[in-house]
Amino acid sequence: MKLDNEQYRIIVESSPNMIWRAGTDTLCNYFNTTWLNFSGKTMAEEVGTGWAEGVHPEDFDMCLKIYLDAFAKQESFEMEYRLKRSDGVYRWINDRGVPYYLNDHEFAGYIGSCMDVTDKVEGQKMRDLAQRDGLTRIYSRQYFEQLANIEFSKAKRFQSDLCIAMIDIDKFKCINDTYGHHAGDLVLKTVAQTINDNIRTFDLFGRYGGDEFVLLMPNTNYAKAASIISRLQDSLDTIAITYNDALIHVSASFGLYQMHDEETLEKVIIEADKKLYEIKENLKNNQANRS
Repeated sequence: MKLDNEQYRIIVESSPNMIWRAGTDTLCNYFNTTWLNFSGKTMAEEVGTGWAEGVHPEDFDMCLKIYLDAFAKQESFEMEYRLKRSDGVYRWINDRGVPYYLNDHEFAGYIGSCMDVTDKVEGQKMRDLAQRDGLTRIYSRQYFEQLANIEFSKAKRFQSDLCIAMIDIDKFKCINDTYGHHAGDLVLKTVAQTINDNIRTFDLFGRYGGDEFVLLMPNTNYAKAASIISRLQDSLDTIAITYNDALIHVSASFGLYQMHDEETLEKVIIEADKKLYEIKENLKNNQANRS
């Protein structure tokens, strides 16, 4: 059974989704009751570009670009942005727009449907905060250990190779003392990003504390892991950070250990940490001998 115009109108007006329509001039010319109840505005206030006044200033340029780019190509789009509710609170909106046609071929504009997805977006942000280190945005120590224990259990079960490297930025205290903590934060972020950009997608990389990081390489023997670390050291050696007209060169030490018959992940990390300590001590002794 085909629906007549009145039946379509009832369905659109009764929809729990916020529905809008735009003409070929890109300007919106209709909003359903659900949208108007959300915004607390009249149709006359929302049509044209009036609706855009409710978009959060930080999201406006992104929102406009996605909309106009899709419009120019007559393609469907999906985006998320914050829109001001009638009580003045910004809510995250998932907005999907599709072009529509008259007589199956004449482009007539866009029809869109929006949903309030604030709970989903904020829930994801909370998970991200729990999983990511606030400064470097790599895995936090707690989340790294959670994922690493899974990889450790797999390696034990299937008797596969697994290597862990503890990583420490060389002379980090000196950098902090000489240039200040802002420079130190910049070094931490740069080192983390450089390493993160140069490891494999299945490797696990996290901040262990202070200027110390940890890298887990599953299904990787010592020789292969050593090759990866050599490549990472080469990448770090190219870093030169400009800070207040000073040039800060960065390097890091890696303590590498391959899992043997350890019963816990913690014991593997302890062994890697011992290797790191030995390397740092050798570095200090070599510097003392040269001076």
